[in-house]
Amino acid sequence: MEARFPTLSAEKEFAQAAGRSKTAGLTDQQALSTVLLAKENRYLVRQLCWVFSIEGIETYLLYPRDPSDFDLLITALRPNPSPLDMDVVIGFLGPVAPPEMCNGLMVPILVFDQIYSLDRDALVKSIPKPNDIDKDLFKSAAEELFDKLMQLTDNAGAMDEHRAVNYLAVRYPTIYTKAAEAFAQNASLTAVDVRPSPLSGIRKVVDVIFSYTNRTTDMTEKFFVRVDVTEEFPFLTKKLSPYFDR
Repeated sequence: MEARFPTLSAEKEFAQAAGRSKTAGLTDQQALSTVLLAKENRYLVRQLCWVFSIEGIETYLLYPRDPSDFDLLITALRPNPSPLDMDVVIGFLGPVAPPEMCNGLMVPILVFDQIYSLDRDALVKSIPKPNDIDKDLFKSAAEELFDKLMQLTDNAGAMDEHRAVNYLAVRYPTIYTKAAEAFAQNASLTAVDVRPSPLSGIRKVVDVIFSYTNRTTDMTEKFFVRVDVTEEFPFLTKKLSPYFDR
């Protein structure tokens, strides 16, 4: 996530505010965060445009549905960014931004209700570890699964299957426990598939299927989670269970 100046006047106004702040010894990113966090400078937060990029590609302009949620943008603007940082944005897709909104950048506006800002290490540490699994194995398994899911979820979150996988990656720790158990049993994660659920009707429901293949026998076991993606906030309708091909 990146804060940009939509106009020259906004940039000059920020420069004046920075000149009144204690920013000596800070990097540009730290200075930006420090200035915007100051209560007297909160008006500047509303003057900036907030660009959400995926894999370095400018994807959305973020705008809060509730003005009080500008604070979520400031929180996501880390003073010391890391490649492991990630932001999960939940909201509604709006029209393409007019060129004057962000200095000529024309991408869809995402009107958000919630932003979760975290990093991989914090996510892994927050996952409850089963007592019967080695601590180091669990940590390695969780990190590897998370990295694989991030490759799968390298998307704009506009499709139902992407939203389901994104949701599971950050909100359903059981999939990490299952990965650790599979690795302990000499199995590898060989596929993650998303299919429309046979129970879909009025509501949009998908099955996220995890395939684990034994490294010795080459036998594959499948497990699935059922996720309802009908509305803005996805939720589970069936916990992780064995999956059988029909």
